[in-house]
Amino acid sequence: MRVVSMVPSWTETLLRAGINVVGRTRFCIHPANRVSNIAIVGGTKEVSWDLVMDLKPDIVLLDQEENPYEMAEECPVKYVATHVHSIETLQKELVRLGEFFENAALMELAVDALDVLEKPTPKFDPKKIPGFMEWVKIPSQNYEEVLYLIWKKPWMAVSKETYIGSVLNKLGMKVVEFPEGEKYPVIELEDHPNALCLFSSEPFPFAKKISDLKGLGVEGAIVNGESFSWFGHRSIQFLKETLK
Repeated sequence: MRVVSMVPSWTETLLRAGINVVGRTRFCIHPANRVSNIAIVGGTKEVSWDLVMDLKPDIVLLDQEENPYEMAEECPVKYVATHVHSIETLQKELVRLGEFFENAALMELAVDALDVLEKPTPKFDPKKIPGFMEWVKIPSQNYEEVLYLIWKKPWMAVSKETYIGSVLNKLGMKVVEFPEGEKYPVIELEDHPNALCLFSSEPFPFAKKISDLKGLGVEGAIVNGESFSWFGHRSIQFLKETLK
């Protein structure tokens, strides 16, 4: 089956499962040794259907959180749309895709996801942060909440309603509460002095702005954003290793 994947997390996961991915977005960068030979047909928010049709795919893979609804409406070939917004929904979608592609590797990954869900939630230590890359400022207290930042100018955070939020929760971190429905709220950093700040390495390149962050005086760290947000193979392996 020839697949065009418009979801970076799924592209990596399908390739590791041995599925024939013939088209991808420019953000599908893993595994690097495999994607370099796969045609780029656009990004997660826009696509050239002419390029897609040239590849003669049997299926286009979309996700409701990653791709706009219009992409599904305009898709000229058969498509499958997942909806991953938590570890629980990831596990269910892995089963669904495993059955759809008749693929044992995806079914095994679904079992791994279920194992992760059944593991006890650990007590979070602010000085031992999973996915840690570099300190902005070492915490001086035992924070009860974390503020996970994905963008600057304006500052944007994630809520517990997101996949990242579910990962943080599974790792024992209490995410700052935001009004219901605000998945990626725009915030003022100074409004959250009692939260430990976790600056994601993507999509905003916080790791390259570490000197600017240190000047803010906030306590927290740079974390590997791929570990928290790439919801297929990558984050399941991250959670398995962290929770073992």
